Amino acid sequence: MNLTLLDAVIFGAYILGVIGLGIYASRKAQQTKRDYFLAGDKLPWWMIGGSIIAANISSHHLVGAMGMAYSRGFVAIAMEWGAILMGFNALLWIFLPFYIRNGFYTVPEFLEKRFGTAARATYAGLILLTYVLVEISAVLYLGALSLHSLLGISVMPCVVILAVITGIYTIAGGLRAVIYTEMLQLVVLVMGGIALTIATVNAAGGMSAVTDTMKDWDLILPANDPDFPWTMYLGGVLCISVFYCATNQFIVQRVLAAKNEWHARMGVVFGDYLKFLVPLIITVPALVAPRLFPDLEKPDLLFPTLVEKLLPTGLVGLVMAGLIAAVMSHLSGAINSCTTILTVDIYLPYFRKKATDIEAVRFGRWAGAVIIVIGILCTGLFLTQSKKPVFLYLMNAYGLFTPGIAAMFLLGILWKRTTHAGALAAGILTIPMSIAMEIVFPAMPFFNRTGIVFWTCVVLCIVVSLLTKPVPEAQLKGLIWNRESLKLPPDLLLQSRGIRNPTLWWALITGVVLYFYIVYA
Repeated sequence: MNLTLLDAVIFGAYILGVIGLGIYASRKAQQTKRDYFLAGDKLPWWMIGGSIIAANISSHHLVGAMGMAYSRGFVAIAMEWGAILMGFNALLWIFLPFYIRNGFYTVPEFLEKRFGTAARATYAGLILLTYVLVEISAVLYLGALSLHSLLGISVMPCVVILAVITGIYTIAGGLRAVIYTEMLQLVVLVMGGIALTIATVNAAGGMSAVTDTMKDWDLILPANDPDFPWTMYLGGVLCISVFYCATNQFIVQRVLAAKNEWHARMGVVFGDYLKFLVPLIITVPALVAPRLFPDLEKPDLLFPTLVEKLLPTGLVGLVMAGLIAAVMSHLSGAINSCTTILTVDIYLPYFRKKATDIEAVRFGRWAGAVIIVIGILCTGLFLTQSKKPVFLYLMNAYGLFTPGIAAMFLLGILWKRTTHAGALAAGILTIPMSIAMEIVFPAMPFFNRTGIVFWTCVVLCIVVSLLTKPVPEAQLKGLIWNRESLKLPPDLLLQSRGIRNPTLWWALITGVVLYFYIVYA
């Protein structure tokens, strides 16, 4: 595809703008741990919600989820909207108060305070594997695949270019640079997505093309469906959603950087609204695309095909900028989360307990560079995964790591009898059990396999906990959920009156999502 001069100017201006904004943000950063890893605890609600979704929505949505919607239909949106009902609710109503009130840098710190150092180290190891093998590598691959399809540049050079450009400002400025650039990237992503949606719908015959597909909108499919059986809601979707939205450093780090608990709660609720809107922008074009391109060889190529065939001069540059915005925002967030965990949960407690803030920040930057190199090398793993939409492979990969993590956190915060040994049993055995399930039951939908492993981890954690010595009550103060956790601290109650009440806005978006699930069940 040959870009026009206008497209190239728009695309180039975006790239230069992101790099410039990232460098500007990095120059404002101070050489302290709190500022580099948590942006100085100064994020307002709109930046929290916006950055959560900018980091969450990436090339595996624009490319992967769009390809999935093309091949499987409206059910592709179920994981996204399911996160509003499960994962973000768990974050908002169960975990958020404990993260904020304890002043944590990272999610593993909660595990150490609740259980001990081994649980913290186990989580850190599992999550780093997830970020490198799933988040960074997959995002680089799918972003590079689209650039390759559009521009004809080889995939691996595209991977390196994306990684290096994003790494420059992420390593230099930490979370502050990540957040600043994510807000710009969210605007460009939404604008590009809307432009592509309008062009596709118009080419397919207008809104009547969309309404014609509504008879096939199904959010809940039969139990024998190979990818999305309704039984997935019994465990697989639950544990992946709780892990990703409520116990995942990649998402939670933005909440930890809030000005106060009101801003943290309101930010999560604002994220719910964006989580409802953005997947619609991605899914609707894919639903009408079979009218235009009924025989695509690879569903993951739908996005670049729509861009190449349907968009006029100027909009091609905007939508390409939206794709790169999605890639860079997700990638920068994953890199920053990796460096935070490597520094706070591994380097400082095990190697340099007395390190100064400057030394900690310096290590974080070197760690970021190493993570980028490893991510580039691991991208080659996805070059062979082309028989199905890559989005399915991503969900399958999450299923390997997440059941034990979700069990550790949920039981740890909801059941005071949970012990360190019980949590470790669930965390350590989750990967072997997941692999064993895949070998023994290869034809079983991965959501069902993940659900079985999750509930097995829960039972295992409970049994081991009952067989081991309970944690003294004094050590559990402020770490077990109760009804008081639902309330804002007294000094913030005035801030949440009337239309500023997060619960009011939460109830509204939750009702809308439930309506869709009821109507399109």
